[in-house]
Amino acid sequence: MDLYQSLTGMLEIRITGANLPDTISRLTAADIVLRNTRIVDDLNLDCSVFRRDYAAIRALAERRGDHVAIRGRMGLYWYGRDLLRRPVLLAGLAVILLFFLALPSRVLFVRVEGNETIPTRQILEMARECGIGFGASRRLVRSEQMKNALLGAIPELQWAGVNTSGCVATISVRERAVVEPADDPQGAYDVVASTGGTVSQITVTRGSAKCQVGQQVREGEVLVSGYTDCGLCIRVECAEAEVYADTERQMEAVFPSEWVYRRDISSQTIKYGLIFGKKEINLSKDSGISGVECVKMRDVNWISLPGGFVLPVAIVTTCETVYETASQTVEEDAAAQSLSDYARRELNRQMIAGQVLEQQQRVSLTDGVYLLEGQYFCREMIGRRRSAMGTEGDAKDE
Repeated sequence: MDLYQSLTGMLEIRITGANLPDTISRLTAADIVLRNTRIVDDLNLDCSVFRRDYAAIRALAERRGDHVAIRGRMGLYWYGRDLLRRPVLLAGLAVILLFFLALPSRVLFVRVEGNETIPTRQILEMARECGIGFGASRRLVRSEQMKNALLGAIPELQWAGVNTSGCVATISVRERAVVEPADDPQGAYDVVASTGGTVSQITVTRGSAKCQVGQQVREGEVLVSGYTDCGLCIRVECAEAEVYADTERQMEAVFPSEWVYRRDISSQTIKYGLIFGKKEINLSKDSGISGVECVKMRDVNWISLPGGFVLPVAIVTTCETVYETASQTVEEDAAAQSLSDYARRELNRQMIAGQVLEQQQRVSLTDGVYLLEGQYFCREMIGRRRSAMGTEGDAKDE
């Protein structure tokens, strides 16, 4: 069977009749070609004919009282006709064909190499925002524009390159060398006041003192200068000093008079969701924010292929546990103690070094909360190193 016969379609038929030679003669006179003829017996004849001739053969046979039966179909025509009768299969084949045509030009997986301190997930996230991710064009991810965008998004990178092999894009990076700042900065640096107060102690190891014990100073005022007048010249150096002052601080804090706590588990529900790229789909109802009585435990499992390649698809499992709640009234003494402890911790955090000498606190119940109003007298270090040019960015606690 040649290509033409396969495309037009062939039929293998059996003609049954009393006078087969006469039937063959009449078919030949009608310009109908019989191929691969084989006489089975005196009444039956097998042969192959073109699909388009079958109707004429059957009509002629019926006029003579003969019978024509189809025994088989041959050629690509019949496969194509059967395929057209199955639109779902045809659509699937078309999608697969388009998929394989698009695969060689697209990136499906991205991996990172060369990073030491920068997390791989951070680089992948920034690369995705720059266009280097699932489905990106292989030609575009290798462009200088993509590489420059990645370097701009992650300043810690000194160099970045993207190579592609099949559907895998490999981001090769080199991190910038971290230069430790010098312990002793060069140039003129002053010691200034981090807050206002009365100077109680000053110890200068380098520089020229601009204040004395008992002097009132304001925030930002120069306490020790980096410029020292030596008569014939002015010495420029980095001032060093310990300056303590008596300061006064104000603080307010609140504590609820009644709070709700969880007791026993009331119910537990497991809900599922899907993540496609940056889109998340909740497969369960009421997947939003719950009240204080509900605790959610979320587990995200990314789907990966053999070889360690992770697909941008994940299954999200959320376990929601609902507790029985109860309320409890807080006594004023307990609230006052908690507020006082918090105030001291916060004051110690705010001070460079020092201690609280005296405190005046008042606790009152207002609008369902305990309000602490405190006044604190402290002795703390207020010296802070700053560039003599007054640049706040060069400030360093001293």
